[in-house]
Amino acid sequence: MLEGVGILFVISWVFYSSFAAVIFLSPLSVPVYLRRKERQEEKRRQELVSEFKECMNSLLTALKAGYSCENAFRAAQEEMEIFFGSGSEIVKELGKIVGGMDSNVPLEELLWRFAEGSGSDEIRDFAEIFAIARRSGGNMPEILQRTIAQIQNRMDVEREIGVLVSSKRLEQTIMDIVPFGIIAYIGLTSKGFFDVLYHNPAGILVMTACLFAYLFAFALSEKIVAIKV
Repeated sequence: MLEGVGILFVISWVFYSSFAAVIFLSPLSVPVYLRRKERQEEKRRQELVSEFKECMNSLLTALKAGYSCENAFRAAQEEMEIFFGSGSEIVKELGKIVGGMDSNVPLEELLWRFAEGSGSDEIRDFAEIFAIARRSGGNMPEILQRTIAQIQNRMDVEREIGVLVSSKRLEQTIMDIVPFGIIAYIGLTSKGFFDVLYHNPAGILVMTACLFAYLFAFALSEKIVAIKV
């Protein structure tokens, strides 16, 4: 929210030469907040999926050693705590699963809750496959091995796409800043150049139209570089 307020102050000064415009532009802080929250959630999801892949490797090792599914999750929790620390997302989620098993909640239901809360297609697919395999008596180690390979392939594709679009994201960031830089430069080097656009109805309408054009271009550029796998 503080970041959103800061952006509003910059927009108010550049487009209207008045900090009082923040009051009228305050609704714009909502999409700024939602965008930042969405990025944080995406980062959390990527970290959780990466940790979950290691968790499945631990589960696979335990199952091959003869552990039951329930005991395999208990062993995975201890191993993940060593790898990632007790404060990591995967350890917290495994703690919920182990606690649920101690309360006699079915493992399939606990995994489904975990998948729904994670927001990850990979974990949701795993929960569905796991439940079907348990009901049908499938080969759990083999299913886990295939699921791990599938998640790894998807992560590799996401990583490659991230590398390919990273330069475009940098270009996008530069282009987002350029209009503010141009206006600030001209305003500092040519005093009074923009006075005709400030503090009068016609100028306010023109600058508002420019602001909407800028916001549209910004939203379009965000959509272009947001590639989902």
